[in-house]
Amino acid sequence: MAHCYFHALSSVRKWGGKPEDYLSLHQWFDQSKAILADPRHRALRHHAEGIFMLEALFGATIVNADGRIVPVRLIGEQHVREDLGSIPSFADWARLITPQTWMLRGHRLDETFDGNEADAAPGGVVSRAGLRGGESRLVRIAI
Repeated sequence: MAHCYFHALSSVRKWGGKPEDYLSLHQWFDQSKAILADPRHRALRHHAEGIFMLEALFGATIVNADGRIVPVRLIGEQHVREDLGSIPSFADWARLITPQTWMLRGHRLDETFDGNEADAAPGGVVSRAGLRGGESRLVRIAI
């Protein structure tokens, strides 16, 4: 589906109420479009754990405008099925990620760093750790 509003309309057809009853739940799934505006954004929330996260955030049920109690998990399952045809696990998405060298270069926080910032992973932080006696050394912190 192209827009959360259409997911909400689908929810209305299934459980009654108004689109506004469901819109915030469907918008939660698609908030990841803000960081990646293509179908890969779905890897962040369109999976079984994402559905359980939705339930943890919004509660086990909602009461729609018709007074009907609707399980949040069913609304999440509807959204993911409408977008993907089935409900994958996060592992299904992760299997498709090809590990890159920078993903495998973890270091202990107390490890010394040679100062070569070119080796830092994207998003890594290089800082100067203070030692006794006023000395310092560079430490890489992978984030």
